[in-house]
Amino acid sequence: MSFRTTSAIDYVEDVSPGSGALPPRARYASSDARSLSLNGSWRFRLSPTADAEDDSFAAEGFDAGDWAEVSVPGHWVLQGHGSPIYTNHLYPFPVDPPRVPTGNPTGDHLHTFDLPSDWPSDGGAVLRFDGVESCARVWLNGTDIGEFKGSRLPHEFAVGQLLKPGGNVLAVRVHQWSAGSYLEDQDQWWLPGIFRDVTLLHRPAGGVLDFFVHASYDHVEGLGTLRVDSDVDGRVTVPALDIDVATGESVTVPVRPWTAETPQLYDGVLATEGERVALRVGFRTVALEDGLIKVNGTPLLFKGVNRHEWHPERGRALDLETMREDVLLMKRHNINAVRTSHYPPHPAFLDLCDEYGLWVVDECDLETHGFTEQAWRDNPVDDDRWTPALLDRAARMVERDKNHPSVVVWSLGNEAGTGRGLTAMAEWIRGRDGSRLIHYEGDIDCRDTDVYSRMYADHAEVERIGRGLDGGTHRRRGLPFILCEYGHAMGNGPGGIADYQHLFESYDRIQGGFIWEWIDHGIKDERYGFAYGGDFGEELHDGNFVCDGLLFPDRTPSPGLIEYKKVIEPVRIVGWGSPLLERSRELGGGADGTVRVTNGYDFADLSALAFEWSYQVDGETVEAGVLPVPELAPGESADVKLPDPPADPQGGETQWTVRATLAADTAWGPKDHLVAWAQFPLSSRPLTAVAQSDGPVLGEGQITLGPAAFDARTGALRSIGGVDVRGLRLDVWRAPTDNDNGAAWQPDQRYGPLWRELGLHRMQHRLESVELGDDALTVRTRVAPAAREVALRTVYRWTSDGTRLRLTVSVAPEGDWRLPLPRLGIRLGLAGSVDGARWFGGGPGEAYPDTKSASMVGRWESTIDGLQTPYVRPQENGARADVRWVEIGGLRVEGEPEFWFTARRWTSEQLDAAEHPTDLKAGDTVWVNLDHGQQGIGSQSCGPGALPQYQLRPAPAEFTFHFSEIHG
Repeated sequence: MSFRTTSAIDYVEDVSPGSGALPPRARYASSDARSLSLNGSWRFRLSPTADAEDDSFAAEGFDAGDWAEVSVPGHWVLQGHGSPIYTNHLYPFPVDPPRVPTGNPTGDHLHTFDLPSDWPSDGGAVLRFDGVESCARVWLNGTDIGEFKGSRLPHEFAVGQLLKPGGNVLAVRVHQWSAGSYLEDQDQWWLPGIFRDVTLLHRPAGGVLDFFVHASYDHVEGLGTLRVDSDVDGRVTVPALDIDVATGESVTVPVRPWTAETPQLYDGVLATEGERVALRVGFRTVALEDGLIKVNGTPLLFKGVNRHEWHPERGRALDLETMREDVLLMKRHNINAVRTSHYPPHPAFLDLCDEYGLWVVDECDLETHGFTEQAWRDNPVDDDRWTPALLDRAARMVERDKNHPSVVVWSLGNEAGTGRGLTAMAEWIRGRDGSRLIHYEGDIDCRDTDVYSRMYADHAEVERIGRGLDGGTHRRRGLPFILCEYGHAMGNGPGGIADYQHLFESYDRIQGGFIWEWIDHGIKDERYGFAYGGDFGEELHDGNFVCDGLLFPDRTPSPGLIEYKKVIEPVRIVGWGSPLLERSRELGGGADGTVRVTNGYDFADLSALAFEWSYQVDGETVEAGVLPVPELAPGESADVKLPDPPADPQGGETQWTVRATLAADTAWGPKDHLVAWAQFPLSSRPLTAVAQSDGPVLGEGQITLGPAAFDARTGALRSIGGVDVRGLRLDVWRAPTDNDNGAAWQPDQRYGPLWRELGLHRMQHRLESVELGDDALTVRTRVAPAAREVALRTVYRWTSDGTRLRLTVSVAPEGDWRLPLPRLGIRLGLAGSVDGARWFGGGPGEAYPDTKSASMVGRWESTIDGLQTPYVRPQENGARADVRWVEIGGLRVEGEPEFWFTARRWTSEQLDAAEHPTDLKAGDTVWVNLDHGQQGIGSQSCGPGALPQYQLRPAPAEFTFHFSEIHG
C-alpha cells in the first residue's frame, strides 16, 4: 500500500502563478493617498530546505531575537547568507519541471511596523511587493494572505482588515527555487531575496483602481488626443493644455509630441471621489507602416543597449539614483533606446525614461533557455499547464507599465523557444493594448510578432536582410528588422560595430539594434576586486560571461561605450580625409575646405548644439573658433565652409577638428558636453630623416652604434644613451581577449585557443647571424613555435646618425600560415622608474583596428597605470592607435608608418595567466609594445569575429622606428 501526503509547500512546485494576489493594475508614482515604505532592516533566518521550518514564525508574538538582520530591498546571498550562483543558460538544478531540488535555500523574513498616528481609518489598504525571487508566501499578523511567483513583477494583497495601529507583523517566506525558476533562466546571477520595494498603500473609499492613459498624436495635424479609461469614474485635468474632462471621454488639442529626443510630458491629475493621482502624459503614436516601425509618422533607428539591472554590491536591488545614473550615462553616450533584458525593470526606471527620453522595449519576465539542452522538450511555453503563469506575467507587465510613453514595444520574453503559450501572450496583449508593437526574437516566422528580430547575425547576413534577400515567410519579409542583441561587449570590444552601423544607416528596413549589454555584473569582492562565475565555488557556472557590458561594474564607461558613443553620434560631419572619403565626395565634402554636416536625429533639429572648429599642428591646437551651422531639420544636410587655414610656420602635420557640443545645459548633460566630432587631415607629417653617419664599432663584449650599445654575441640592444633596454625582439603574442577566445559553438574560428595550439604564446627566437657593416648592424633571426614548421624570418637593421638610432624590421613568413597573427611588432623592457608616457597619435583611450572610431588624433599623456584598461578578467588592452611618436622612460620613439603603442608593468604572458586584476603584480620593468599591426577584436565571445579587413594575416612586412634619448 502506498500513499502521498499533501505538503504545506506544494505551492513551490505548482505551475500556477500563485494565489491571493489582487488583479494587476497600473502603477503610479504619485498620489495623495497615504503610503508607508516597509523597506529597511528585517529579521532573517535561512534554512536549507523549503520545509525545514514550520510557519510558526509568522504568528504574532514570535521571538526572533536571535535571528540575523538583512536589508530589504536586498539579496540574502549578498549579505553573508549563502552564495550567489552564475549560469548563462544552464539551470543549476536538474531539469525536471516543475520540480526543484530538496536543497532549496529558504529565507524567512520578519518585519514589525506601526502605522503612523495619522494613518486614515477609513477605506482599505494594499500591501505591494515590487519584486521577490523566486517564490514567496506572505502572512500579516498571523494570517496567511497568499503566495506568488514572477520575480520581477509586482504583486498586491488586500490587507486593510488585518492591520492594527501598532505591532503589525509582516512575515515573508522566500524560496530560492520554485516552478517559477524554470521561467527565469535569464543569463544573470541567481540571487534570491526581496530585492525591490515593499510598500503599504492606503486605499481610500472611492480611490483610483486601474486606469489606462491613451495619448495619441496626429503628426499631420499636430494634434494630440487624450482619453483616460478608469475603473472608477473621475475627472482628468491637464492645466497646460486646458483639459478638464471626465474619464472615458476623449479630447483633442494641439500638443507637442513625446519622442525620445524631445520628451515632452504634460503634468495632469486623475481625480476620483477619494484620490488624486498625478499623471505625466506624453502624446505619441506607434505604428507599423510601410513595413517600418514608426512613431508619429517617422521611422525609428534604435541606437540601443540591453540593460540588466545591476549594482556591484546590491545586485538587482537598485536605488533611484543608480537608475538615474544609468539613464544619464545612456543619454550622454548618444544611446536612444533600451531593451529591458529580460524582465520589466524597476518601475522608477521607466519614469526616468519618460522624463529624459529613451525608447523602451519592455520585456516580460520569461526565459526558458536551459531547455535547449534537451532540444526544447518539455518547454513550459509549449505546455498548456503553464499558460496561466505566462499570461499572468504578460498581464502584470502590461498593466503595470501601460501608461509610459517611453514604452513603444512589448517583448514576450527571451530565448524561450516557441509554443502555444507565447501565442496566447501575444493575443492577450493585442487585445488589451493595440497601441504598441510586439517583439519576440525566437519567433523566426513572425507569426506572433510585429518585428523580425535576430541576435548576433553577422554583417553579411544583416546586409542580405537589408536588401530583402533573406527569404523567410511572406509575413516576415514585410516586417522591419532589428538586432535585439549584437556587439557582445565582453572584455575588450566589441569590434565591428561601426560596420554594423553603416548597414543600419544604409537600409531602411534595418531599424538598428541593441548592444549586449549595458553593465558588467561583477560582484565587489575583496579577494579579486570584482568576482564572476566560479568565484563562489559554484559547481556549474559560466565564468566571466556575466561580465559583458559597456560599463565596468562600478559604472565606469569602458572603451566599448566610448566607441559606441562615437559610432552612433547623431550628427555626421564628413569631408576630405574622413574614413567616409568616397561617400563624402558624393555628398559634397571636398578639399576646398568645406565639410558636410548632416542631422542624424529622427525628430530634433540642431538648435540645441553649438559647433566649433579647431586647427592642429602636430597635434596641438593653434587656433579655434565658432563654426556656423544652420539649425538643420532631421535628415537635412548643409555644406559648411571652414576658415582659411593659418600659415604654418613649422611645416608640421596639420588637421582640422570639428566638434558639436551642447549649447546650454540640458536635463541630461551640461553645456559643452561633446555630442559628435570629426577630424580632417590637411597636410601629412614629414618623416624623420636619420642620416647613416655612424657605423657599428666592436668593443670588448659589446657593439656600439651612435648612442646605443649592443651585446656583441647576440646583437641584442642593451642601452640607448643612459636608458637601459631589455629584451627587444619581435613579438606576435597578446593575452587573448574574450572575443579572441570566442564562443564554444564556433570552434573553427576561436583564434585564442588556435593561437595557443599553434604555440604563438611560446615563440622561440633562433639567432642566425650578427653582421657588422660599414654603416649598419644587422641581426638575422628565425622566430617560430616549437613543434611547428611555420616561422617568421626576421631581420633587424640598425643605423645611426650619432644621436638617433634607427631600426628597420623586416619580417617574411615561412610555411603554411593558416591563422592571423595576434599582433606584429617589437617588444622591449625599460627598467627603473617609468611613471608615464606622452604621445602624438590616437587617444585618449585604447583602440584596435575595428574599435578605433573614437580614437582622436592629438597629443596625450598618461601614467603607466592609466594606460591599462581594467577588464574584470585580464586580457589584451591599452593599445593606442595611429601613434606618430611616444616618449616614455627617457626615450622618444618615432615610427614609420604610424604604430600601435602599449605599455604595462607586466608581460603579455603574465597578463595572459591572470584571472583577476589582483593577480597582476608590478615588476621593476615596464614592457613596451610597438606594433606595426594588430588583429581586430570582433565580438566572437557571442557573435561574429573580426571582419576580414581587420585580420592580421601573415605577409611580408617592413616597419621602422627611430629611438633617441630625451635630455632635460
